[in-house]
Amino acid sequence: MNCGYVALIGRPNVGKSTLMNHLLKQKISITSRKPQTTRHRILGISTSDAGQVIYLDTPGMHHSDKRALNRYLNRTAYTTLLGVDIIVWLIDGLAWHDYDEIILKKLEQTGLPVILAVNKVDKIKDKEAILAFFDQAQRRFPFERLLPISALKGTNLEQLESSILPLLPESELIYPEDQVTDRPERFLCAEIVREKLTRRLGDELPYSLTVEVERYEELPHITKIYIVIWVERPSQKNIVIGTEGVMLKNCGTDARFDIEKLIGQKAFLKLWVKVKKGWSDNERALLSLGFNE
Repeated sequence: MNCGYVALIGRPNVGKSTLMNHLLKQKISITSRKPQTTRHRILGISTSDAGQVIYLDTPGMHHSDKRALNRYLNRTAYTTLLGVDIIVWLIDGLAWHDYDEIILKKLEQTGLPVILAVNKVDKIKDKEAILAFFDQAQRRFPFERLLPISALKGTNLEQLESSILPLLPESELIYPEDQVTDRPERFLCAEIVREKLTRRLGDELPYSLTVEVERYEELPHITKIYIVIWVERPSQKNIVIGTEGVMLKNCGTDARFDIEKLIGQKAFLKLWVKVKKGWSDNERALLSLGFNE
């Protein structure tokens, strides 16, 4: 069998999490339209008769290193490249951005095979422009393959998978064939809550909140989950709770629906909102909140 690790990399909001979920045919990584939704390295396992592909969804690579959280996200993305067999570099559109040059230099240093995937190709009307861009890209870097894809629509994902497998080393299965991630259910439940908050709240607030599971009790007919939502200022706490608690209640209802699908039984979900001043720019606070990869 061909088995190995594949890093999905790219700038924020290019569709890495959507791509991994569609490749796995189930939802492992949370998604939203807001950049930097992915904050942790998420491992997703796809096993077939041909082999086992272990995808690593990474935070978006970006310029900003002003806050401790931003520095953590960049470190997580770049250190993922140290332990993989292949890199799939996902870009959005037919233009090179300033930060793409930095990513190119990182790829040159790895010496690994790289597949370039242009996402959201369904939005590009001029197919000749795609070919011209691929010709330009191949002159800049010796890509193993260049593919136009749509992670959301599923366009050319089978071709992407068939391009990945032959590049992986031959080995026995690394994970059991029925395993789809290495993350425990309590982590995935916290991520589901954060996804619902991120989707419902404004443009800035999601970057100032994080979610922590305080207690997780698996009982015969119900799972009880107690989650703390941390924000940085009292004013943010009021926004998350909403008028008469409506915002928090709606996010909790949305999250509980997805959690019950994930765990396969009824769930009792209790949410609190608390303030931890400046947590996103405090290395020690990040460690205590689970940012320790």
